[in-house]
Amino acid sequence: MFNQSAVTEFLLLAFSDRRELQILHVVIFLVTYVVALMGNLLVILAVAFDHCLHTPMYFFLMNLSILDLSSISVTVPKSIANSLLNTRTISYSGCVAQVFLFFFLTTNNFIVLTLMAYDRYVAICKPLYYKTIMNLRLCAQMMAGAWFFALLYSVMHTGNTFWLPFCSSNVIDKFFCDVPQILSISCSDAGISELLLLTISACLYFIDFLFIVVSYFHIFSAVFKIPSKHGRHKAYTTCLPHLTVISLFISTGIIAYVKPSSHPPAVLDLIVDVLYSVLPPVMNPVIYSMRNKEIKAAIRKLMAWKFFPQTKLFSFWL
Repeated sequence: MFNQSAVTEFLLLAFSDRRELQILHVVIFLVTYVVALMGNLLVILAVAFDHCLHTPMYFFLMNLSILDLSSISVTVPKSIANSLLNTRTISYSGCVAQVFLFFFLTTNNFIVLTLMAYDRYVAICKPLYYKTIMNLRLCAQMMAGAWFFALLYSVMHTGNTFWLPFCSSNVIDKFFCDVPQILSISCSDAGISELLLLTISACLYFIDFLFIVVSYFHIFSAVFKIPSKHGRHKAYTTCLPHLTVISLFISTGIIAYVKPSSHPPAVLDLIVDVLYSVLPPVMNPVIYSMRNKEIKAAIRKLMAWKFFPQTKLFSFWL
């Protein structure tokens, strides 16, 4: 499936050649990774163990946290290890795996955000039919469909990228393997391949984005008709975090892939890559828990059960 040609490994972008700055990079990335790990794990455990959160909205939120945790684990640990070992290398198979997993997880992430928009649409615009429409079976089917579609999409992207021969250079101007940078070092004409990838990606994300826009058009139309101030506030509380996460995901992605990259890469290119691949998994748990009383209450109960198990063992389930 893949044309390995003469290349057996790739050289990723180093943050610095100075040992002091490499250690600083390790510390910053390690702290960031631990924060993302703890934040997303808290959301996952809170939803899993609190029966009050066993609803479609939190089911999708738990899946989003799983994807965020997985996506940052694909790129950041390898970058930390390279800085610690003072190396830039990643094996050919490791690069293939990184491209596949990153595309799979980020694509799945955006599909889940789209499903969450549909969930909010049904909850606000069709509240009487919410439990009937958003039943457990439908939620499981939608998630299974999202994972299956993301899998096919990632296989197509990865296969379409790595069938090209690499014979002139193995230097990737990014701290992780990504398709545009890999296509740029291929020694064959990647124009048609790159155009195909861009067209398919643009169509996929545009359809999802259009679905989200239409959903929120109906949502806000319904919210404006709610007579009580408390009801409108409750609707905004559940929708605004979701809109913030979508805006963060789309804006960082557009900046990362639309902005022309320089060779050699400038500091701005590195900052954009970090924002796109690292910032959303770190910020998403914060955004969703900041104004969500149910999540904060579940996390407090989880922490109390963890640190005071003798007194809180049974109250967590009440």
